[in-house]
Amino acid sequence: MSLGKSSSQESFFSATGFCEDRLGETSIYRLLYRDGDRLFPDESFSDLFQSIGRDSIPPRIVATVLVLQRVEGLSDRDSVERFAFDLRWKYAAGGLDADYPEFVHSVLVGMRSRLRRSERPDRIFDAVLEVAKAAGLVGRKRVLDSTALFDAVATQDTVTLIRSAIRGLLRVVDAPLHARLIAELQRDDDYVAPGKPACAWNDAEARTALVDELARDGFSALALLDGMTLAKDVAAAAALLATVLGQDLETDEAGVFRIARKVARDRVISTVDPEARHGHKTSSRKFDGYKGHVAIDPDSELITATTVTPGNVGDGEPALSLLDDVLPEELDHTPASSPSAAPGEAPIAADGPVEVYGDASYGIADVLERLEARGVAIFTKTQPPAARGGMYAQDRFQIDTSAMTATCPNGVVVPLRPQKVGSAARFAEHCSSCPLRAACTTAKNGRTLRVHPKHDLLTRVRTAQTDPAWQAAYRATRPKVERKIGHLMYRRHGARRARVRGTLRVAQDFSILAATTNLQRLAVLGLAWSTTSGSWSTNGLD
Repeated sequence: MSLGKSSSQESFFSATGFCEDRLGETSIYRLLYRDGDRLFPDESFSDLFQSIGRDSIPPRIVATVLVLQRVEGLSDRDSVERFAFDLRWKYAAGGLDADYPEFVHSVLVGMRSRLRRSERPDRIFDAVLEVAKAAGLVGRKRVLDSTALFDAVATQDTVTLIRSAIRGLLRVVDAPLHARLIAELQRDDDYVAPGKPACAWNDAEARTALVDELARDGFSALALLDGMTLAKDVAAAAALLATVLGQDLETDEAGVFRIARKVARDRVISTVDPEARHGHKTSSRKFDGYKGHVAIDPDSELITATTVTPGNVGDGEPALSLLDDVLPEELDHTPASSPSAAPGEAPIAADGPVEVYGDASYGIADVLERLEARGVAIFTKTQPPAARGGMYAQDRFQIDTSAMTATCPNGVVVPLRPQKVGSAARFAEHCSSCPLRAACTTAKNGRTLRVHPKHDLLTRVRTAQTDPAWQAAYRATRPKVERKIGHLMYRRHGARRARVRGTLRVAQDFSILAATTNLQRLAVLGLAWSTTSGSWSTNGLD
């Protein structure tokens, strides 16, 4: 299929005449109509198509439909129907005629697939962000946060997981290998129909027997495949089967397979979407699926970066990738130990310091260390030391990592002993006669203080966040990302509830959703191309 080109000519039957006077100046439809050819020119998608073949639907039109789909929270089928009958959509796509031919929903599926396989899969988001930067709307402040994205499949229990994994393996092998695998399986089950097998679920012995039989069938299949050279899809199915068998099962004294009374650390929760995971935002707010991570510019409230991870990934892990556009590759020229590079401050730079805001999820040592080394002004909260049962927390002790000593609240000094991770100070021999023991420890052998390997860094950050100026900046800036996430999640379809499966596909959808949210914001800010200056500008922030 070759690249289709949009026409710049508007006819008497164009949707423009009907929409021009009826849409507000801050309408995203008006912005897309006026400047869509600069935002999404057909030529910027040329690498997705061949030089010969039938012309495609012009990419500008498809990109516009992908954006408006997120504005209204529609499915692919509903989106192409809306394009066919809603004049605003044809107006936004370049002032098309009212009778412009409709197209099938698979065009949207195909465009996403082409983008995903390309070298620039997020070009719709990138194009919008580049325009915002050209208009001077993106500065050097960033606020980070994440939100739950519910998966598009049902979470499966152990029995369903194992049986589905066996079925999945049997579906992808060729006929000769399928026959050999079936011969190895002992259960009276052809593994063709989906769902749970028949069982007297109220009978504990019947449930145990079912789990054991499924497990033995699964291990028998893997034993047959062991040592074989497998096709890619077969190897993936076998690996999934091995994973679900290994994560949920254990054997008792009699060698019978039973469901383990534990939850595996990286547990697969569905064979339909093996990349989805159990996640939690707080100890009481749990979900199944993925996390969408964002960075925003708090002044313009534009999203500057997005990524998606499985739901069990901590917020700090992708944090630095969200800051690629402002973090220097090399360490800052100012040493991290100098006063000008202390947390909450930044080295003087001609274009101003980089400031990073985030809640305590981002205040972990590894992230803080790399931010500090690059001279970033750190405005991320860091959890204070825990004080279990009202006892003295670690900050009541004086810890000197250079002298490798620790002093307790009673003035007793003991050495810090290196451990496998960090160091430890043991006050055991001094605790029995200590008048402060009741407020310090209930341990039989006295208080043991375990010190983080990056203790000095964490102490500096905690000290910085006690500064009233730091607290005022945090309170004025950090909450803005919550409002932006509210904008992102306004539509449930394709926003809070993922429409697709797999990290890459969910991330692509999330990126387009962020581009749409940015376009809506840019429309409010009055973004427009100035033919006089030949540049992007706005009518001012509101």
